[in-house]
Amino acid sequence: MKKENQIVLLAGVFISLILYSFTSLTVADDWNIPAQYKTMKNPTKATPDNLDVASSLYRQHCQSCHGRTGLGDGSKAGELKTHPGDFSSKEFQAQSDGVIYYQTTFGKDEMPNYEKKIRSDEDRWLLVHFMRTLAK
Repeated sequence: MKKENQIVLLAGVFISLILYSFTSLTVADDWNIPAQYKTMKNPTKATPDNLDVASSLYRQHCQSCHGRTGLGDGSKAGELKTHPGDFSSKEFQAQSDGVIYYQTTFGKDEMPNYEKKIRSDEDRWLLVHFMRTLAK
C-alpha cells in the first residue's frame, strides 16, 4: 500500500473515531430530565445494611448490562445498540441524585423502566447510593 493511501486511511479512521465520540456524548445528554428531579435529594441513608440491599438489587437488575463494577461491560452490553454508560466516570458521578434516580426509574430507549421491576421508591433510591460507590 502506498504511503499516501495509508495516511488517508489513518486520517479517515481518526475522523470517524472523533465523530463517533461526539455522537455518543449527544446520546447521553438527551435525557430531558424534568426540572424537579435535577434538584431532588436522596431521602435514604447510605448505611451498610442499605448498601447490602442495593448491591443485591444491582446484581439482580443492573449488572447484566452495566457490569459488576459499573463500567458498562456486562454480559448483555454487547447486544445493545448504545453503550450502557460508565458509572465510575466523573461525568456520571457529577449528576445529581435526582437525575440518576430519574434515569433508573423511568429509563429511556434500551434502558428499561424500573417502576414495576423495582416497585419500591426506597429501593431505587438505594441503588443511587450504590452507584455512587462505583466512582473511580
